[in-house]
Amino acid sequence: MRTIETDVLVIGAGAAGLCAALSAEPRRVLVVSAGDPRVASSTALAQGGLAAPLGEGDSIEAQMADTLEAGCHASERRAALRVIRAAGDAVSFLCDLGVPFDRDTAGWRLHREAGHSRARVLHAHGDRTGEAILAALLAAAVRAAHIEILCGVSVLTLRESGEGRICGAWGADPAGGALRIEARDTVIATGGLGRLFPFTTNGESAQGDGLAMALGHGARVAGLEFIQFHPTALATGEDPVPLLTEALRGAGAVLLDAEGRRFMRELHPLAELAPRDVVARAVWSRRVRGEAVWLDATPVFRCERAEEFPAALAACRAHGIDPAREPIPVTAAAHYHMGGIVVDVLGRSGRAGLWACGEVAWTGMHGANRLASNSLLEAVVCGRTVGHALAREHDPMRHVCVRSHGDAPPMVQPTATDGHRLRAILGRCMGPLRHGRDLEQGERELLALGSSLAPEALIARRRLELALAMVRAALDRRESRGAHWREDYPRRDPARDTR
Repeated sequence: MRTIETDVLVIGAGAAGLCAALSAEPRRVLVVSAGDPRVASSTALAQGGLAAPLGEGDSIEAQMADTLEAGCHASERRAALRVIRAAGDAVSFLCDLGVPFDRDTAGWRLHREAGHSRARVLHAHGDRTGEAILAALLAAAVRAAHIEILCGVSVLTLRESGEGRICGAWGADPAGGALRIEARDTVIATGGLGRLFPFTTNGESAQGDGLAMALGHGARVAGLEFIQFHPTALATGEDPVPLLTEALRGAGAVLLDAEGRRFMRELHPLAELAPRDVVARAVWSRRVRGEAVWLDATPVFRCERAEEFPAALAACRAHGIDPAREPIPVTAAAHYHMGGIVVDVLGRSGRAGLWACGEVAWTGMHGANRLASNSLLEAVVCGRTVGHALAREHDPMRHVCVRSHGDAPPMVQPTATDGHRLRAILGRCMGPLRHGRDLEQGERELLALGSSLAPEALIARRRLELALAMVRAALDRRESRGAHWREDYPRRDPARDTR
């Protein structure tokens, strides 16, 4: 058993985790990542940008209005206001680290995405924004004397003291050896759970493990039923499916049905720029009927704006598609989880010693449906908030080592078969269109799957428990709101609106 002592443990090396680590100085921070964060984190895959009210005529109030409208009467107004007010500082912080946000002769080059009333989304290197932000954050973390980064570390579960304080984690090193990490404070920044679905834009690390660990240790969770599906993933059968940024539609791309007819104009006044849940359901409903859906971006790729979308262009060309000459086949795919670990204004969970930030946390900002490109903003702002709060608690005299309750758990990795079965069940009952009978069947299938898992299959059991909690949350919400759409309860229940 190898033991590592640290002051602060950060689980996850995406934007939120790295911002927390950088801002926690002078505390000694260990950042662990299951894979190479340059390719494994959701930040690295983010094509869309960072939303901030920096354009002429834009305002905090305008971005707030768009955020609350997209959130479908479920957003926490004060949480959204805190984040959007900090957008300017977040952009300055990233610029100081060297993030090359795109500019033109008038200043910032701003894009418009679905749900936004105007162009306010910053990009870097065109549609490679997440990659550019992560590169700058990683470089800064490597330079920082107070940060150590360990890649290839699989965290199995949290360590808990006899007094109930979270005091680090149990894990496995790259060679599979047992690892005990002792920490005064632990930050979960593990991202989302798209990989629990058979159709997703998320990478291998987004399996909900951080959320599942927190749930297993009694942390409060909320919004588990709110899973956002991106409406325009490249329909190639890949896993994950390549994402086609929403900014393409902001630049003029349109959605076509199998007959080549635009269909969004009759469904929403904003047509292709309607909130994501609206567009995703429209695409999904056609796909489940066996109909093709196409994104016609030929006007975009035939003009000088094509240079703003290098990732989308490369993805199309890799599959033999010339987007300047032909429409692109698309589908909806699991993309972002609005739910998560309930945290306060500083990022503290209800468990002593446990913090959370980024997609894994529930601040309440996104409500039932995230406004496009608010997620990178929230990750940076809330990650820095957690880090600054940890820095204020710096006490060099406080001993790191805390005796944990219980021994190291067995290190049995989930089988591919178990993963496929879980993903298939959620794919059938927790997609963009849901029905009570399918959710009840999904619950039964998950319970049956659980009975077949060995007791020592800790990770698989935790993921199963999370999936069950998601399905039960969807069953309990007998209404349709944002990303949660019940065909048997198609109306919003005003009694459940956030006050």
